[in-house]
Amino acid sequence: LAARSDPTQALFGIVQGGVFASLRRASAAFLAAHPFDGFAIGGLAVGDSRAEREEMTALAAELLPAERPRYLMGVGTPPDLLRAIGCGVDMFDCVMPTTMAWQGTAFTSTGRVRITRSINRTSDEPLDAACACSTCRTFSRAYLYHLMKCHEPLGPRLLTLHNLSHYLELMKEARAAIDAGSYAAFARARLEKIDRHEHAEARA
Repeated sequence: LAARSDPTQALFGIVQGGVFASLRRASAAFLAAHPFDGFAIGGLAVGDSRAEREEMTALAAELLPAERPRYLMGVGTPPDLLRAIGCGVDMFDCVMPTTMAWQGTAFTSTGRVRITRSINRTSDEPLDAACACSTCRTFSRAYLYHLMKCHEPLGPRLLTLHNLSHYLELMKEARAAIDAGSYAAFARARLEKIDRHEHAEARA
């Protein structure tokens, strides 16, 4: 804070402490006593379990000033984001939409889709029938399967465009639900559609 050279640029303090509640509390208390523009929650999604991540996110978010932005660093999947928003998190960054696309995985309205599975080899269906992105409007699952199997760079690029569009639309819908005072119901309904499917894909 003392070395800050640009007062127009937001400066965030980062809450650390791993999966230890006492360390998270101490870190949050120390940082909240200083005039940061916002606060980040760091050190998660690096080997911790999903349950630990959710517990530490909820704890840290509750301890931080509600009037300033709360930013969860390096997280995560659509279910991760929906649950963290419910805890009061405002901002995210993560490589998941692009990294998973280059591995052949798309996030959709029904959960993860691994486009390289043989079931997609002759499918004329769009990647996500509920999505209006250019990938879903223009290309079939079979074509995307072909691109990925041929190691054609266009394949992961098209999946990346879809994944980024999916995340942006999810956040748009989340903001609308918050404004309407119906976020809990919105998140519950979305998680019922995508969470079970996502874990089934992850185990396969």
